[in-house]
Amino acid sequence: MNNVATSALLATAIALSACAGQTPTQQRVLSGAAIGGLGGTAIGAIAGNAGLGAAIGVAAGATGGFIYDQHKQAEMRSYDRGFQSGMQATRAP
Repeated sequence: MNNVATSALLATAIALSACAGQTPTQQRVLSGAAIGGLGGTAIGAIAGNAGLGAAIGVAAGATGGFIYDQHKQAEMRSYDRGFQSGMQATRAP
């Protein structure tokens, strides 16, 4: 149980540190990795290998964070195109 507490504390410290000054992509990937690491550690501890669970959780979380970031970027590009189109329509004579 001590390994689980140490791993959870380490993952929390990483998640809470160094988010300032990062791009939104970096923040989302790091957040996903931290959340995945915590979940993986908990599941791995139950299954008998907290380290392996944490590693798998970090990889899955980082991947999920990156995919979510790509979705948010596409959403923002779509919004910007629609906004620009609306602005041009109101300026047309």
